[in-house]
Amino acid sequence: MMPTSKKHIALISVHGDPAIEIGKEEAGGQNVYVRQVGEALARQGWQVDMFTRKASVADAAIVKHLPNCRTIRLTAGPEEFVSRDNLFEYLPKFGEELLKFQQQSGIIYPLCHTNYWLSAWVGMQLKKRQGSQQVHTYHSLGAVKYKSVGAIPLIATTRLAAEKAVLETAEKIIATSPQEKEHMRSLVSQKGQIDIIPCGTDIRKFGGMTRQAARQQLGIAPDAKVVLYVGRFDPRKGIETLVRAVNICQHRQDVQLIIGGGSRPGQCDGMERDRITNIVNDLGMAAFTTFPGLLDDTTLPLYYAAADLCVVPSHYEPFGLVTIEAMASYTPVIGSDVGGLKFTILPEQTGLLCPPQDEVAFAAAIDRILADPSWRDRLGQQARARVEEMFSWDGVAEQLGTLYQQLLQEKPAAKRSLASA
Repeated sequence: MMPTSKKHIALISVHGDPAIEIGKEEAGGQNVYVRQVGEALARQGWQVDMFTRKASVADAAIVKHLPNCRTIRLTAGPEEFVSRDNLFEYLPKFGEELLKFQQQSGIIYPLCHTNYWLSAWVGMQLKKRQGSQQVHTYHSLGAVKYKSVGAIPLIATTRLAAEKAVLETAEKIIATSPQEKEHMRSLVSQKGQIDIIPCGTDIRKFGGMTRQAARQQLGIAPDAKVVLYVGRFDPRKGIETLVRAVNICQHRQDVQLIIGGGSRPGQCDGMERDRITNIVNDLGMAAFTTFPGLLDDTTLPLYYAAADLCVVPSHYEPFGLVTIEAMASYTPVIGSDVGGLKFTILPEQTGLLCPPQDEVAFAAAIDRILADPSWRDRLGQQARARVEEMFSWDGVAEQLGTLYQQLLQEKPAAKRSLASA
């Protein structure tokens, strides 16, 4: 639904910079979501400003993506990387800088779409200060995350309180899957307005190359059995489960395992990468395991296309963008039977689901698909069809734009003047 007149909206992503290179420190699905949603909304006529924290003195303060879509980096705390668990103390400054930007630019945002709990806190303050309406996407729920980690951070109590407050006060919460909505209701609060709008992918970017053509470009043997992982190096991503599964699968001698993504050496996920590398070496898998590092917009589609299957072994995923990127590339996916993966993957139709952290089950699933190339190809065709039907960014943005327009028509926001804000 095209807005009747171009309206300014703010997408707030404090720690997830939409303009940053994906794969850098803590840069992943949220960064992609905000950037792609912002650009797709701009194509539909909205004026979109995406606010994030400036995390490097070398980063530009404003990055223009499209004529009416830009990333605005606000200085809140040191202009350097700060882990998301240590960012809360800088949120008041971030909010003040956003208000200052409005005053200087002459723009006041009637609606803010916040992403992750840190941004939710900022959005709730803007709501109090100037009446901005708030739409929120969690990307990760603390109530779920803290069940799967050994050490719970000190910020946990603050996070859980903020996630409950935004569910109960925002005009609308976006769940990216029915499973995520159920978690909100069972673990956070029975109050609040929730709509289900999935994440998306660029269906033009993926799926444009055959498996053999991609392998030729990447130097992969035509008859190799390629098992692919894409994502950050984080214990919760379950890479160890994948490595140990490949080690015991029947096709071990024929497999080429590619563990793609992660940040550069010396950054925050380096310890996990080193740990995984040591496991690979200890199991005698180094000869057929490669770590290509960051996969940019040019190489990522090649790796998806070259793979026989993609594995998403996360302990938990609210949605899992890698899943639909692989599916858009005609590549079936084996995922953990958790969260949004139960929504994106249709077992026996687009891939398979396994219990999380169950290397035996993952090994069996890998063997099933690798043993039957014709079934693998059918799964891939059905995976692409599912993505085309349900998970394009333009379709996601159209649903969000319709929601924004409804909220703005029901209750014009931004009740205070710029001077009083």
